[in-house]
Amino acid sequence: MRKISKSEEPLELAQWKRKNPKLYRYDDLNDNSGKIARQKINQQNIEDQLGLCAYCCKRIDVNNSMNEHLIPRDKDHTKELDFSNILASCTTKKQCDNAHKSQDLPLTPLMPECETELQFFLSGDVKGKTAKATTTIEVLRLDNRSLKETRKQLIAEILICQGVPPDDLPFLEDDMLLSIMLEDLKQPKENLLEPFSPVLANILRQYLINDEAV
Repeated sequence: MRKISKSEEPLELAQWKRKNPKLYRYDDLNDNSGKIARQKINQQNIEDQLGLCAYCCKRIDVNNSMNEHLIPRDKDHTKELDFSNILASCTTKKQCDNAHKSQDLPLTPLMPECETELQFFLSGDVKGKTAKATTTIEVLRLDNRSLKETRKQLIAEILICQGVPPDDLPFLEDDMLLSIMLEDLKQPKENLLEPFSPVLANILRQYLINDEAV
């Protein structure tokens, strides 16, 4: 995961709320202006998330993503149209939004600790460093085989583009190079981050922290 900083709610959603003060359910966004508001919610979230799924960090756009409620709609109806409770998730079956459903999510991309309590590896594996991180991995199925293989492959591709073969990374002792790579991963290009770049950033931070501890 990557810590997401959300912008203000889309104007179209705010206008719809003012016109429909007695409606508060997400499914109420079914008239023409409501449907436009749904689209704008999705577009704004994708922009805020720099083109990555809020949970798995794969590339998303308006054609392969959906509006995902952090607090499930059937758990708290007052949050259904709260823009701060809605993120953009990929539509992959049996993971992320599709796996979340009505389960509680103890660790979310709006929490700074989402970048430190999940631990990723070059193998594509992930583990939780805390109980809430472990539960979140299980709820979103961030450890499924297909996702692990995709993470491994794309992490390797990013490293190769950086001139660092994946097998060499564990033995790289150049902290300055690691820091430069880490900063580069954080920089969006045309408002987009590389798919799974936050995962590799997580891995690089681990190497830097381990080097500092020596």
